[in-house]
Amino acid sequence: MALNVITLAVTGLYFANAVGHLYYGNKLKNKFPGQHNFKDTILLSFIWIVAGIFFPFYYSVDNASIQWFQNLSTFFVCIFTPFMLFLILYYQKRKTKKDPSVRARRTIENFMVEYDKKNADEELTYRTDMTRKALHLFPAGMILILWFFGVYIWEGMWGHHVIWGISGEDYGRFLILSVGFGGIFVFAMLDYVRLSHIYKKNMYHLLPDNVSNLLGNAMKRSEFFEFTKPAALVLAFATIFFAPFPVFCAAMLIATIGDGAASIFGLGLGRIHFPKGSPKTVIGYVAGALASFGVCMASYLIFAPSLLMAKIIILSISGALTFFIIDFLTLDLSDNMLNPILSAIIMSLLYVLI
Repeated sequence: MALNVITLAVTGLYFANAVGHLYYGNKLKNKFPGQHNFKDTILLSFIWIVAGIFFPFYYSVDNASIQWFQNLSTFFVCIFTPFMLFLILYYQKRKTKKDPSVRARRTIENFMVEYDKKNADEELTYRTDMTRKALHLFPAGMILILWFFGVYIWEGMWGHHVIWGISGEDYGRFLILSVGFGGIFVFAMLDYVRLSHIYKKNMYHLLPDNVSNLLGNAMKRSEFFEFTKPAALVLAFATIFFAPFPVFCAAMLIATIGDGAASIFGLGLGRIHFPKGSPKTVIGYVAGALASFGVCMASYLIFAPSLLMAKIIILSISGALTFFIIDFLTLDLSDNMLNPILSAIIMSLLYVLI
């Protein structure tokens, strides 16, 4: 399809964030050696670049209507979202200037002390993990809601595709790309504020209390010096959005529900650790693989009901097996990025070849 020059603004914004992540990551690696995984940051920066390159090319056709929605999406990501963030941070700056005690209270040291108090026992640690997985599931749920709205309501019930000259699937893409790419940028900006404690003159006090509380309920202590995982997860979704939607949906749910089942069942019921000394448990592997197989089956049955059952089973097994291998290998890279990307690649190949 033809390139809409306006969309290159998003590409440039995402390239800038790739550079920003590398810069911050290098500072964190030097200041907190052993606590910041710089390999993750390199992979995350690469995915920022890939997502930026892909942004202009997601739609299935090219016409004046598509370009209008692309322009609207670009406005939302590059102008509206940054402006709203600016207003929020400006309000926080005025608030902390008016009440210096707020600035004194909002420090990374106080945040860590409060976190340790909240997570002093295993029950709260388990609750934290539940919150983490729910936060990871939220973007997947939003994507499905927006897709269903575009295909089944905007086009199917309302027939607006005739008025606007854009199919329900492409309208769903517009909604997902606008909300998704804007949301990723929000997470990135909040991360820059949160991690600015690496400098003597930092902006940590501009982090709203409700955001800080949410992070405290959803982050592992080892992640205090890392970029937040939901942003990495949604960025990974952006790189596989070209896949057939049943494959994309399956890979997305593997990375959320499959990973969540492995973690929750592993923490709650796991007794046999494998390998020995690892936090991973046998029941966690089994629960994650079974959940991955189940969500794959559901995705193909719902979004590709015309496929032969044998093909659906093979695709689902391949997705579950990919999840199991990544989970078992415990690579020094975030499975939030590896799971959706690798499972989507393997299932896409099989989707086309068999």
